[in-house]
Order: sequence, then structure tokens, then C-alpha cells
Amino acid sequence: MSADGVRNPEDFCYRHPDRRSYVLCQRCLRTICPECQTQGAVGVICPECMKAQRAETPRPVRRARAAARAMSDRPLVTYWIVGITVALFVLDYIPGLDLTTAFVFNSVFLDPASGFPFQPWRVFTPLVVHAGIWHVGLNMLAVWMIGRSLEPLLGHVRFVVLYVLSGLAGSAAVALLAPGTFVVGASGAVFGLLGAILVIGRHIGANITGILIIVGINLIMGFLPGFSISWQAHVGGLVAGALAGLIFARTRHADQRGLQYGLLAGLAVVLLALCAVPALVG
Repeated sequence: MSADGVRNPEDFCYRHPDRRSYVLCQRCLRTICPECQTQGAVGVICPECMKAQRAETPRPVRRARAAARAMSDRPLVTYWIVGITVALFVLDYIPGLDLTTAFVFNSVFLDPASGFPFQPWRVFTPLVVHAGIWHVGLNMLAVWMIGRSLEPLLGHVRFVVLYVLSGLAGSAAVALLAPGTFVVGASGAVFGLLGAILVIGRHIGANITGILIIVGINLIMGFLPGFSISWQAHVGGLVAGALAGLIFARTRHADQRGLQYGLLAGLAVVLLALCAVPALVG
């Protein structure tokens, strides 16, 4: 539905008018539902365009492209994130290595006058270190479960951008709302993935009730006594993820690619500026 409640035919599959979708065929730019989508070299292709492409392409080339599409459909970034994070968690047990101390975030590392070394890259490094086996286990389970469906929808690069921006937003929120607090973990990034799913799911008319319940429960847990949870990072990641999801949903057309990149870059600049606020006002 459009903003005024009037049905917009462009938001429905051209072959199945009762199915809402916001995905376009990369060749003819017609809206297609998941059933009508075939992964192409870039984006997805409708059945008619796929048939025409096969007629134009020699058989050996078709086989090579099919193999490439099968590889691109896999949530490879999700697997890499989980693998690297778990590997670093294991390596942290090597005596003398102490990756947690090297990667933990605190706003004091952004303030040259604090007496701590100025290490601005720490706004990103908490994503890959965790406080314990339950911490890393639950976060990586969430990344794996969400990434398997979200990464193929967004694509590898957009998924990485979403994950990193959400983690950055978690650091920014901690710097603003809990300056001087040491934090580790990918929880902000996980909430960012959830925020993006909420917005994109709402945009395509999916049932997001279950996701809302999960987000609500986890947000409440951050305020309960006895849990060492940074609710600030959760909220920051959730908001940034929702904003990134909105950008993805509103700039899905090929001719809006430049606008999408610009908006995402602008969001990154704003988040970096927010990280610097405590040092500037302190």
C-alpha cells in the first residue's frame, strides 16, 4: 500500500498480482515475488528474462554462471563473521595474548586528554571479542540464524555494511549514554540486523510479530538487575539497523544506487561524529 492507503500495482508481482514484493528483475525492472526470482550475475531475474538469457548464452557459459549463482546464494559473509569471531574467542585463551583488552571499547580511547592512548579504531573492534562462552555463543547463533535469510536478500556487501554500521552505532550509543564504560561483544550488530529485518519486513508486508517479541524481550533484559548487558549498545544498534534497512528498502531501484551509497555514507559519518561527542564536550 502507498502512504495514502491506495494499492500501488508496482509493489506486486507482475505474474502473481496478489503477492506483494519490492524486488525488481534486473533486466526488465518488473516487480517479482520470491517464486519468480532466479539469481543472476547481479541481482535477480524474472522467468521471461531468464528464458531469453538462456537462449542467448552457450551451454558451457550457462553452467559456469549456474555454479557462480549457487555460490553467491550462500551466506558466506555470515559464515565468515561467525568463524572469525569464534576463532578469536578461542585464541583469547592463549596466555599473554589478551585480545579482549586489546579490542574492548571505552569512550576514553577517543579522548586524547583522558590519559589513555588515542585509539579510535576501537569503535569497531568490540564486534569480534566477547566476555564468555555464553556471550559469544548466543550472539553468533543469532548472527547465523538471521544472516542465512537476510544476507541473500541484501547481498554480501550490504550485509557487511549493515553489520559494521550497527556495531559502530552500539559504540556511539555507549559513548554518549554511558561514557567511561568498557564494552565488548556483537550485541549491537545483532540488534542492528533485527532492526533491519523489522523495517524491511514491514515494507514488504511480512508478519514481523515474532521479531518484535524477540526484540522487546531482549531490550527488557538489558534493564533488569543482575545482567551485565549494555542496553545502550542494543538500542544504538537497533536504531542504526532500522535506518539502514529503511535506506535499503527505499533505494532498491538501480537508478537509486548512488543515493543509497550516499545515505549509508552519511549515516556512517553521523555515527562517527556521535562517538566523538564525549571527547569534544568533556
